[in-house]
Amino acid sequence: MRTLHAIPALRETLAAHRRAGRTVGLVPTMGNLHDGHLALVTEARRRADVVVATIFVNPMQFGPSEDLDAYPRTLAADQARLETAGCDLLFAPDEATIYPRGLDAQTRVSVPEVSQGLCGGSRPGHFDGVATIVTMLFHLVQPDLACFGEKDYQQLAVIRRLVADLHLPVEVVGVPIVRAEDGLALSSRNGYLDDAQRARAPELYRTLCALRDALEAGEPTEATLARGLARLSEAGFAPDYLELRAADLGPVGETTRDAVLLAAARLGSTRLIDNLTLTLPR
Repeated sequence: MRTLHAIPALRETLAAHRRAGRTVGLVPTMGNLHDGHLALVTEARRRADVVVATIFVNPMQFGPSEDLDAYPRTLAADQARLETAGCDLLFAPDEATIYPRGLDAQTRVSVPEVSQGLCGGSRPGHFDGVATIVTMLFHLVQPDLACFGEKDYQQLAVIRRLVADLHLPVEVVGVPIVRAEDGLALSSRNGYLDDAQRARAPELYRTLCALRDALEAGEPTEATLARGLARLSEAGFAPDYLELRAADLGPVGETTRDAVLLAAARLGSTRLIDNLTLTLPR
C-alpha cells in the first residue's frame, strides 16, 4: 500500500490506474480505524480494482465546543490495518493541503432539507463540512464508487442527495453497521468511554430493538418513543434525539412502511449515535 500526502501525486497515481482501465473504490475516513471502517474497505475491495482510503480529520465538520483537538490521530496503526485489509492507496493530507486559504475563506457545499434536524439540528454546520469534504474527495479521487457506513444514517442520506443533485458519476454504497458482541455500534468515539460507561453503552441498541419490535407490532409511535426516552434516561444517558422517520428521512405518514429509528445520546461527554430500520404495519 502506498501512502500519499500531496494532491499532484494522488492525481498522477490514479491517472495511471484509469489509463489501465481499472475501477476505483473510495473509502473516506477520519482515521482511528476500527472493524467498521475495515468493512468498508472489504466492500470496496469486492467491487473495485483499486481501493483508495483517505484519512483526514476534517475541522469543518466539528463545532466550536466539539472534540476536534482530542480526536485520536493514529496514522501508523491505521496504515497497518488498511494494508492488511487490502487497501491499495492511502491519501492522508494535512489541513493546509485541503484548505490552503483557511476555513473562513473556503467554498462550502450545503445540502438542504436532508441535513436538517437529527444530528444536523444539534450540530449546526456539521453536514456542510461533511458535504464539502466529500465533494472535494470525489473531485480529487474521481472514484467509480464510494463506501460509507450505515451507522451514520443521516450522513449517508446527505451524500446520496449530494450525488443526485450534482449529477456526480459516483455509486454510493451503504455498508451495514458493524457491532460489538454486546450490540454497541462500533465508533471511533467509543474509546472515550470509561469502563462503567462502556458497560452501559449497549443499552442504546437494546432500547432501539425494543422500540422497533413495539412499532412493528402496531404500538402508538408517540407513546413508544416517550418510553424509549425514559428508558435511556434511566440507564444514565442524556438523550439528544430519538425519532422515527421514513427511510428517506422524510416524515412518517399513514402509507409509510419502510422506516428508520434514529437516536443520539450522551454518556458523560461521549455522544453515541445508532439506528435501526423497520417495517411499519399496514
